[in-house]
Amino acid sequence: MDRYARWNALLEMLTDSGRVSVEEAAERLDVSQATIRRDFDQLAQQQMITRTRGGAVANGVSYDLPLRYKTAKHSAEKQRIGAAAAALVSPGTVVGLNGGTTSTEVARALAVRPDLNTNAEGAQLTVVTNALNIANELLVRSRMKVVVAGGVVRPKSFELVGPLGGALLREVTLDVALLGVDAIDPQLGAAAHHEGEAAMNSLMVARAKRVVVIADSSKLGGHAFARICPVDRVETLVTDSGAAPEVVEAFRTAGVHVICA
Repeated sequence: MDRYARWNALLEMLTDSGRVSVEEAAERLDVSQATIRRDFDQLAQQQMITRTRGGAVANGVSYDLPLRYKTAKHSAEKQRIGAAAAALVSPGTVVGLNGGTTSTEVARALAVRPDLNTNAEGAQLTVVTNALNIANELLVRSRMKVVVAGGVVRPKSFELVGPLGGALLREVTLDVALLGVDAIDPQLGAAAHHEGEAAMNSLMVARAKRVVVIADSSKLGGHAFARICPVDRVETLVTDSGAAPEVVEAFRTAGVHVICA
């Protein structure tokens, strides 16, 4: 296990329990205690955790991990979700795509579809995004038209937030918004941990003819600080096959079409 994989694992442990000792972490990851101490020290220097005598405690880590530390979590499920969501996109349409690890997989799946990578009249795909990493994925892999909403960069997610981006989003029309979320519930709707991201996502919803939420099963039935939209605004939910049947049924009862990839 390399250093970044260990860091991701340590942050997930802290997300689950709030506190982890050096001895416990070393045993669970099958590495030396000296290695864990170094890892804890380096994570503390980045203000990701708070170092304690004999271990570490969470430092806001349970709510909003930087994107680079989230990539390994549920990665296979997110790749399947990305492919299934990309399959819902037709050539020549305008797609809104926000940030996040699942949205990144959607962008990668869109980029490898030959029918979308064309300059033919009426067939070129237009992607409107507020995420710098999503724009980069599409620019280096495809010939799509990429429109980036302005704003202030959130280093944790690479998303642009604030009134500058909102001004652009209010002037466009989206055929479909593909939204990664931090939580979605049949009663509470879709939500994000950060209010600035939620506000940008809400604008995408307002400008979209169709709204597709992309979320792995760990986010179903959960809640987050800032609401993006009510569940009746969501046409389709794309999740993974690990979703509990009763949760899937609750979304279908609420009128949402559910795809389990």
